[in-house]
Amino acid sequence: MTGSPTPEPSLDALAAAGFDLDTLSEEQLEVLRALTPRELSLLVDIKARLDEVAPEVRAHADVAGGALF
Repeated sequence: MTGSPTPEPSLDALAAAGFDLDTLSEEQLEVLRALTPRELSLLVDIKARLDEVAPEVRAHADVAGGALF
């Protein structure tokens, strides 16, 4: 065993969708780990739709804390 972290598909999918998981408590992460595939898909879809309508300035600020500008 290489000591690499155990894969967590739900958390990985949420992180890939732009959710900031670093600010969540362990209890909150457990809730996200327990999502069904349908719930996970819905949550990712809702975030994507919200991101699409977010003001442009906010979208830039969310990327690396605005470090790109």
